[in-house]
Amino acid sequence: MTPDERAALLHGALVDRVPIPPFTDADPAMTPDDGYAVQLRLVERLLAEGDEIVGYKLGLTSKPMQEMFGVDEPDYGPVLGSMTADSGTELPMGRFIQPKAEAEIALLLGETLEGPGVTLLDAARAVTHAVAAIEVVDSRIEDWRIRLPDTIADLASCGTVVLGGHPVAIDDWEPRLVGMVVTKNGETMGTGAGAAALGDPLRAVAWLANTLAPHGVALEAGRFVMTGSLHAAFDVRADDVVRADFDRLGSVTVRFV
Repeated sequence: MTPDERAALLHGALVDRVPIPPFTDADPAMTPDDGYAVQLRLVERLLAEGDEIVGYKLGLTSKPMQEMFGVDEPDYGPVLGSMTADSGTELPMGRFIQPKAEAEIALLLGETLEGPGVTLLDAARAVTHAVAAIEVVDSRIEDWRIRLPDTIADLASCGTVVLGGHPVAIDDWEPRLVGMVVTKNGETMGTGAGAAALGDPLRAVAWLANTLAPHGVALEAGRFVMTGSLHAAFDVRADDVVRADFDRLGSVTVRFV
């Protein structure tokens, strides 16, 4: 099956909300590079329909998740404008197939960052603000039976990014030290700190800039980077309210209806 054919299947799953079998079932030899080729074709289809890239997301930024997938680095995917929402919004469950929630730190770029050779210091200079965020991850692959190439192809399993409304300037504090508590319907579902994202959310931004460089892609000023989950993702259903409270960054909430 060609990348275009696989992208067409994923596009159909996005539109119809009907999951498809894992590509790696039929092709166990499928590689991460194969997955990115499919992701590229899928994004091309979505951009042709009028969508736009507004940011990027990283996945597999924690050691336990990397060990689960047998990899030693994260994966990534673009975040499209149609996949963003503001804190306090109500998200219809019909928008998803099998959603889970994760709390993350989103970093906003004030300057364009282009690899290769981007350092942690370069990232710190380019990033101007941080925002509390919740990512609703969703898989267009049946029952979350994903291997690494499957989730890469599927936009790194991005569903919707919910951004807090109060960006906080990064001046004399470090994102890696930010603590977080996430709740569902008032019950604590996880805790974490910024350091869970590759040891430092700014390092996640530098990694992404360098990884995109061979493809001729820069992290453009005005875009944001979702730097990775700070805890284990959890399922959500209709009537659930998810809230994440961060040091310095305040809170972000979303209700599922």
